[in-house]
Amino acid sequence: MAKTLIDTSVWIDFFRKKEPCYALASQLLDEQTICTAGLIMAELIQGAKTHKEVDIIKDFVSTFEYLQDSPHIWLNAAQAAYKLRRTGTTASLSDCLIASLALHYDAELLSLDSHFTAIQAIVPFKMRLI
Repeated sequence: MAKTLIDTSVWIDFFRKKEPCYALASQLLDEQTICTAGLIMAELIQGAKTHKEVDIIKDFVSTFEYLQDSPHIWLNAAQAAYKLRRTGTTASLSDCLIASLALHYDAELLSLDSHFTAIQAIVPFKMRLI
């Protein structure tokens, strides 16, 4: 079954009921294809506005498939960030980690952030940019 890793930027717009993120994420919720990662949950909790939002995000672990990181995935992320910097492109280690998780678990990343395109030149993960 296809997996979709929803990036923090899309979740933020989903929670604000902004289109097209709200409709896309709702469809993926219905299809039960969403997976998540610790870093995305941590970023969402960090920016949460209420305790209710925090509780919803904490439920991600039991609601969605959880993509576990590993030393191998962290090293791939670090190497990607290193290679990008050597070419003059700066990418955050956190975004390289998300890309490496998507690649490792064969999940499509759904994001609003166009900087993932630069990472895709180094890490050949699947992505749908909104």
